[in-house]
Amino acid sequence: MINKIQGLITEVEAFSSANVEEIEQFRIKFLSKKGIVTDLFNEFKNVPQDAKKEFGLVLNILKNKAQEKVEFLKQNIEEDESGKVKIDLSLPGDIETLGTRHPISIVRNEIIEIFTRLGFTISEGPEIEDDWHVFSALNFAEDHPARDMQDTFFIEKNPDILLRTHTSSVQVRVMENEKPPIRTISPGRVFRNEAISARAHCIFHQVEGLYIDTNVSFADLKQTLLYFAKELFGEKTQIRLRPSFFPFTEPSAEMDISCSLCGGKGCNVCKYTGWLEILGCGMVDPNVLESNGIDSVKYTGFAFGMGIERITMLKYGVRDLRLYFENDVRFLRQF
Repeated sequence: MINKIQGLITEVEAFSSANVEEIEQFRIKFLSKKGIVTDLFNEFKNVPQDAKKEFGLVLNILKNKAQEKVEFLKQNIEEDESGKVKIDLSLPGDIETLGTRHPISIVRNEIIEIFTRLGFTISEGPEIEDDWHVFSALNFAEDHPARDMQDTFFIEKNPDILLRTHTSSVQVRVMENEKPPIRTISPGRVFRNEAISARAHCIFHQVEGLYIDTNVSFADLKQTLLYFAKELFGEKTQIRLRPSFFPFTEPSAEMDISCSLCGGKGCNVCKYTGWLEILGCGMVDPNVLESNGIDSVKYTGFAFGMGIERITMLKYGVRDLRLYFENDVRFLRQF
């Protein structure tokens, strides 16, 4: 009997497998309630008294080795599988949602595309500018309110270095470096020292346009803006021009469009007037042309400027422009 147990110990020591089912069959064979070890313990009562000590010692060795072998092989399998990526091929795949353009970018690109069809080029310039390009070259008086700290973020004084308050500074750079005819638009980000609210922000985006050539008239300005309004807001859109004042244009005007939400009948968005203001415009002041080295006798021109946030609010019915800056996916995924 002891020789039989010694043979079983040798069999246990020799056993090896990386298969879970084979290891389980080995455990059942030796360690289950009906296994070899249990049967041998049941035979213990039939062993002669003088052989019980040796029989019990060898039998415990067999039991311990069988248990240790099972634990060792299971542990090796767990360690091997810990570095593997488990894939359940029956599970559905992860849906990768694609992003979209920001509403400001969508409208900006639409505006650029419309004016590009009219032959306007795109000009860009620095956001940190000097007083000359932002104010002086555009006929702003030294005591003009726009120079005050309440409107402008100044970085340095003497000389004045500031964050541009409009993209007209880009137009100045174009006039300095190019000769007429000039036909360009200047999209970009601008900064003003204003309280943030649903209708105003300290950072916003503009598109400003400039056209300088011989015999440019106010009629050219009107027809250009009418074409733009119809292309952006629909063929039925009408415009009206109201007299206004800007230091760099004379005469100057504010342009309204017929409310696309109510068809000009009046609603709470247009304050029941049937019109919505979208931009300022006018004929380039001769002083601006002369300040930038352009003969104001030979050349005339028009300029216009619009806030992209304002137009985006009108186009999509957005009531709070702070939403443009919050990056709330619930808002952005609508576009």
